[in-house]
Amino acid sequence: MSEHIVTVTDSDFDQLVIEGSHQTPVVVDFWAPWCGPCRVLTPLLEKLAQEYEGKLLLAKVNADENPVLSQRYSVRSIPSVIAFADGEAVDQFMGAQPESAVRQFLDRLLPTMGEMLQREAAEQRAAGNLDAALDSLNKAAGLEPHNELVLADLVETLLDLNRIEEARQAGANLGPLRARQPRVAQVLARLELTGDPAQDDDAAVLEARINSHPEDMDTRLRLAKLHARQHHYEQALEQLLEMLKRDRTFGGDIARKTMVALFDLLGNDQPLVRRYRKELAAALY
Repeated sequence: MSEHIVTVTDSDFDQLVIEGSHQTPVVVDFWAPWCGPCRVLTPLLEKLAQEYEGKLLLAKVNADENPVLSQRYSVRSIPSVIAFADGEAVDQFMGAQPESAVRQFLDRLLPTMGEMLQREAAEQRAAGNLDAALDSLNKAAGLEPHNELVLADLVETLLDLNRIEEARQAGANLGPLRARQPRVAQVLARLELTGDPAQDDDAAVLEARINSHPEDMDTRLRLAKLHARQHHYEQALEQLLEMLKRDRTFGGDIARKTMVALFDLLGNDQPLVRRYRKELAAALY
């Protein structure tokens, strides 16, 4: 059997399919020896898996011998084909299909050139080569200017390089996508919490200023953002909450908006977020 085709069972499905699909899309063919349509579809899938030369993996599951998998994925008739990418089932079809339809199904799984460049950039970032990653992401954004995940990675890389104004320009079109993509919300939150490059803030100096001028909301906001950039999230949230209590209208409700940005950055499962959501609600209502 080809290196691009494997036989999978209940015992090794998670390793070969779920984990493997993080590297390469995996197409799972549920079949059985007695199934007439399977004798048409399975050879076609095998031929195409060879033709695609490693761009995807074909995993064959004998439905009779692996009932746990059939039940797990609600396979009620065969042949049944389920595609996996990044650990999740992303597409499927049932019954024998013409070659043109199967090709279209497989082509939908393959990464675009922009996505391939994005993955290349992720590897470059992991290796600490931010300039190379930025180059890859600029190319990806040029090919797919509306790919919000590429733009999010571009913004984050620019922030890592401390190219703040460029990051703000790149992130200008991401705002409407915040609700749709948690990843976008997280990157935008980091962008919003970034300070002014012209300001070289010092926490002790800002705290002293606040102690002598408690109503100085600009300084409180700068201190909150500084705490956030230094990962002192509780201190940041405390400053923002105090701002909200003292002057809800300051900066067009900036204290509440910045707290929400911090919630996005940290994620809803963080205990600090759950605690301060309650504090925010109490202060507002």
